[in-house]
Amino acid sequence: MKRLLTLIFLYSSILLGASEKPNIVVILSDDQAWTDYGFMGHEHIKTPHLDKLAQNSVVFERGYVASPLCRPSLASILTGRYPFDHGVTGNDVDGNNKRAELDIPVREKFHKLPSFVKLLTANGYLAHQSGKWWEGSFKDGGFTHGMTQGERHGDAGLTIGRQGLKPINDFLDHATAEKKPFLLWYAPFLPHTPHNPPARLLKKYTQAGRAPDVAQYYAMCEWFDETCGELLGQIESRGLSKNTLILYICDNGWAATSTNKADPNQKLWEGYALRSKSSPFENGIRTPIMVSWPDKLTPARSPHFAHAIDFFPTIAAAAGMEAPKDLPGINLLEEKSRQARDTVFGVTHSVHNMTPGNPDDTLQYLWCVSGDWKLLVRHHGSDTTNYKNVHIWDKQPIRLHNVKNDPHEKSELSSTHPEIVEKLSKKIQDWHPVTKK
Repeated sequence: MKRLLTLIFLYSSILLGASEKPNIVVILSDDQAWTDYGFMGHEHIKTPHLDKLAQNSVVFERGYVASPLCRPSLASILTGRYPFDHGVTGNDVDGNNKRAELDIPVREKFHKLPSFVKLLTANGYLAHQSGKWWEGSFKDGGFTHGMTQGERHGDAGLTIGRQGLKPINDFLDHATAEKKPFLLWYAPFLPHTPHNPPARLLKKYTQAGRAPDVAQYYAMCEWFDETCGELLGQIESRGLSKNTLILYICDNGWAATSTNKADPNQKLWEGYALRSKSSPFENGIRTPIMVSWPDKLTPARSPHFAHAIDFFPTIAAAAGMEAPKDLPGINLLEEKSRQARDTVFGVTHSVHNMTPGNPDDTLQYLWCVSGDWKLLVRHHGSDTTNYKNVHIWDKQPIRLHNVKNDPHEKSELSSTHPEIVEKLSKKIQDWHPVTKK
């Protein structure tokens, strides 16, 4: 009888644990600078819904992505690996040339890797994809439900947010009816171009002395925030908030050209400032990262680093599952792990070409941030497309910045701190050895 009671208790515990698996919501902004939120102190941009999420989150103001470009950045979030490991280093293999055909081997290799989507769905989760998605259809990525059918970067999925949230609301109704835990991948095409915000928001940000492209971008940031508020409201209205883990990140940064014309350190490119999207400067790679889980995490502003590669181990731990042991990221739910990390790393490759099987062939930079210091090591990987190389202007082999005192990297300090250059260069070389071109 005692043995029977023990077995009943164990079985009941298993069922209870299964029923209490948290829902997971991953919110991704698309092309937004790390400064451009109310909770990050922006003077003009209003983001009340994300500000409220920040109040209920552990906020990592020093969050970083693995790559300052959407496709490789998202691939690193999903797999917990750097671009030179998962093989997706740029947005295309050879620009517009045979795009679908040349992408096949890249995607085939990518989909052989574990991801937190496949881990969750293999363990009973329903999973919905919406918004930005590069790696085939939602089914290819392991989602049970979704919008993207397989075109370059999201096709039908890119309407989410811009045209309402009905597909997500329908999925939430379905998951609730099925009484199953769920994953939501919400990666709207916002505030990404085209910068065509609702007229009411554009009017709010249009003023004398503000360039039109800046006003449009500011309005897009608030539009994105509104959609996040609607999403979080749908979760709350269904009584799901308490057992839902929410993670927030942006894929890469952005800076409008007009915001930088007065700054001689900020050269311009087509449509945005060179030291933002696609660059290893803070406006390209830094992002606030938020983790919210009511009754499980005490809201706080963390002084520690967080990184895109941490999403997989964090989500796995929250769901009571085991992530691959070779992942380089940490579980952000663990304070000890956060305290133990003193350095984060990342890469920058050519934007519109990749060399399948040889990721370092298109390498442009390796970088690390350690304490207050940041080192950029310049490489000169191939760029064989007809697109203008956004990195060609920067010939300097090493750049050192103190990002605490100089977060916008106006002062280059390698000549006055050679000992720091040597120390951080060794860290980078130990992390990812590569022969410079």
